[in-house]
Amino acid sequence: MKLIVGLGNPGPRYRGTYHNIGFEVVDEIARRHGARFGGSPAEALTARVRGLADDLWLVKPLTFMNASGQAVGELQRFYKVALDDLLVVADDVNLPGGRLRLRGRGSAGGHNGLKSIIGNLGTGDFPRLRVGVGRGDPGRDLADYVLGRVPEEERAQLREATARAADAAECFVEHGLLDAMNRFNADPVSGDAADAAPDEGTTSNSLPPPRGGGRSGQKETA
Repeated sequence: MKLIVGLGNPGPRYRGTYHNIGFEVVDEIARRHGARFGGSPAEALTARVRGLADDLWLVKPLTFMNASGQAVGELQRFYKVALDDLLVVADDVNLPGGRLRLRGRGSAGGHNGLKSIIGNLGTGDFPRLRVGVGRGDPGRDLADYVLGRVPEEERAQLREATARAADAAECFVEHGLLDAMNRFNADPVSGDAADAAPDEGTTSNSLPPPRGGGRSGQKETA
């Protein structure tokens, strides 16, 4: 069995934001395979995909970003999924818009959703797929940026990145992490490999702590 977890914040307020690109990637996989999201044993929506693997579940935590680990940990333990078979999809402000980077393990790199998952699982030894969204205007508050709507002029690029990230996740499921890394970590235009640094411990994309409220004591938060 494999789990592909897309990170994001639930509710219409956050649709179309940079921070919800993980949701959009698993939505795209579900659309391709005619899978529908429904309830689950955890605070999350899940969809079962048939024909891509022996048993594949797509997951969208409903705990808000900063408590993503609660839902992911519960599902990982409930289904007894090996950590090597868990892929987490998240946005990354340290990567240029549209770039992808797959890694087999690492730190949270300042991403609060990944930080929550690592805390709940007790390890960072699980695959993750980061989708670059850039940093935007350097003078703009970073949390405000990632929780903001993607402007019209960037939507085409992020739609392409979402489709390519869905391709990468499907490749992970069917052919394994190394093959997916070799095929999708390079820039689709130049062919250059994605930089390796932020995933391995930097916190340059750290965002403010939770501002209270929301489910599980969390708010939307980045």
